[in-house]
Amino acid sequence: MRAVIQRVSSASVTVEGNIIGEISQGFLILLGVETDDTQEDIDWLTGKIARLRIFSDENGLMNRSITDINGAALVVSQFTLHANTKKGNRPSYIRAARPEQAQPMYQQFMLQLGDLIKQPCQSGQFGAEMQVALVNDGPVTILIDSKNRE
Repeated sequence: MRAVIQRVSSASVTVEGNIIGEISQGFLILLGVETDDTQEDIDWLTGKIARLRIFSDENGLMNRSITDINGAALVVSQFTLHANTKKGNRPSYIRAARPEQAQPMYQQFMLQLGDLIKQPCQSGQFGAEMQVALVNDGPVTILIDSKNRE
């Protein structure tokens, strides 16, 4: 499971001209589910994200978590995070989970993260053509892969 976490001052997702998810300060999370992901990946990744200290404290140091600042999360499913570009110029998505596997895991990820940050996650629409708007604060962007726990 891969997540691109962006610290934002605001973010939104629009589908067919309608805003379906919107937050102010917090995380925009682009989430990619891989074929061999399990509940263990969800547990590890949601815990890591909820504890991630990348918000500034009173001294300007990145020392606060999303829960410390009462921040929100907007989670957008993005299978293209598992693109393989090794051969040729057209990416392969063979490692990305099929929708019937990915969607329940995406939903479970949002429920668990919402429990950890003590507020429901906002979301995109699984499988839809979406427009994502954000103001990246910093900018701060972090990539976390549950299969590469460094």
